[in-house]
Amino acid sequence: MGWYDDHSINELVGKTLVRVELNDGRDVLEFETSDGNRYQLYHYQDCCESVWLEDVNGDFDDLIGSPLLVADEVTNLEHDMRHDGPRDEYHESYTWTYYKLHTIKGGVHLRWYGTSNGYYSERVDFRKL
Repeated sequence: MGWYDDHSINELVGKTLVRVELNDGRDVLEFETSDGNRYQLYHYQDCCESVWLEDVNGDFDDLIGSPLLVADEVTNLEHDMRHDGPRDEYHESYTWTYYKLHTIKGGVHLRWYGTSNGYYSERVDFRKL
C-alpha cells in the first residue's frame, strides 16, 4: 500500500497492539498489531509546512496486550477549540490534531501541531504499511 492510501485510526478499534514506537524526531509513531499488521501516524513533509507530535499524555505500555476500545481523531478545524491557538503569532495557518487511544488498562492522548502558509497540508496521516 502506498503513502496515499486513505485509512482512519479507528481501524485499530478491536485490535491488540504488540508494539508502539515513537521515532527520535517525534514525527512518526508506529503501531504493530497481534495479527502482524503495522500502521503509522506521520506526516509527509512538503515545502512551506511542518507537522510534528507536540505532546503525549499517558503511557504507551497501557496500549499493549489488550484490545483497543477507543481510537479517535479530532481537529480544531472540526470543533470549536479556541483554547489551542497558533503556537507562534507568525503562523499563517495551523491545525491541531488530537488522538485518543484507550484499552481497559488505560489510555494515551496525542496532540499534533501543523503549520503552513495556508496552501499546504497540516494534516496528520494514518496509513497501513
